[in-house]
Amino acid sequence: MKKNKLAKILTFGLAAVMALSLASCGGGSDENADSEGGDITVISREEGSGTRDAFVELTGIMQDDVDRTIDTAEISNSTSVVTQSVAGNEAAIGYISMGSLDDSVKALKIGGVEATVDNVKSGDYALQRPFNIVTKGEVKELPQDFINFIMSAEGQGIIEEEGYISTDENAASYEAAGLEGSITLAGSTSVAPVMEVLADEYKKLNDGVTIEIQQTGSGAGIQSTIEGVCDIGMASRALEDEEAGEGLESQEIALDGIAVIVNNNNTAEDITLEQIMQIYTGEITAWSEIQ
Repeated sequence: MKKNKLAKILTFGLAAVMALSLASCGGGSDENADSEGGDITVISREEGSGTRDAFVELTGIMQDDVDRTIDTAEISNSTSVVTQSVAGNEAAIGYISMGSLDDSVKALKIGGVEATVDNVKSGDYALQRPFNIVTKGEVKELPQDFINFIMSAEGQGIIEEEGYISTDENAASYEAAGLEGSITLAGSTSVAPVMEVLADEYKKLNDGVTIEIQQTGSGAGIQSTIEGVCDIGMASRALEDEEAGEGLESQEIALDGIAVIVNNNNTAEDITLEQIMQIYTGEITAWSEIQ
């Protein structure tokens, strides 16, 4: 009897300890359930990302050449990781290439303007930037032929089909030259998805060509071009003065918008550039301050 009584006491005691432990941890509640008014989880791209460079400049986060993104921001090294992070966290906010936007997240309006191709074309959507390719010195015949394809009517048509804005609506048609060999591209994770589609279509017309696309970020891609590691660099920003001083040439192949994204369960629909700046510099920390 004494043993049974002791066992009951121990059982009740253990249950009480577990209940207290759950209470102290928030009762096991979903940490994502604070998009209605709780703390904002800020997600940013890494330093050297062309998307980040454009984003901080366009929103005013960058002032006097200082990127004021808060130190507590979660850093993601690619467009896909930002999307996955926001899709899995109801309190999160992030930014990605508009052409990479999918149904797993929601794009906020910026000052009442939706993130659409038409609004980027008209200039009404504030967050937009160029997609560039970068080369150094005299370009070899095969990489130049691929560039010719990108800038042709066929290439620019693919860019439009993929949700970006072409730079030449009157481009001439491409004629395959029957070249063979390999091309290496490196750089922006935002430019890479459309570049992969362009590469696939180019290879259909030139079956003796292989194309390697390395998603390393704009800064790294530009550096690889300087060092001759790749034939073509991909950048979602303009060249800096010191980069241009290395003998690089930049060519705009498309225009893209930057979508500010939140979780699909977030009730926010619209945000201003000032509010974006305040979130990313730590002045606004809770969703209740903008809803």
